Amino acid sequence: MTISLPLVVLGFFAWGAVKFLGVRTWIVVVIALFGFWLSQTFMAPAIESGTRSGVDIINGSHD
Repeated sequence: MTISLPLVVLGFFAWGAVKFLGVRTWIVVVIALFGFWLSQTFMAPAIESGTRSGVDIINGSHD
């Protein structure tokens, strides 16, 4: 079984939000399920492009 790093990071932040911020577990589950559903829509390429652009801006990477 292969586990990708983003899934591990998402799990870590979800655990931290539930434990330290008092976010209810069902809210974390709904947000994660919405993300998986959204990844199968026509908006997925735009979301991925926007995310990559934001990360590049933060990291200062310019192609």
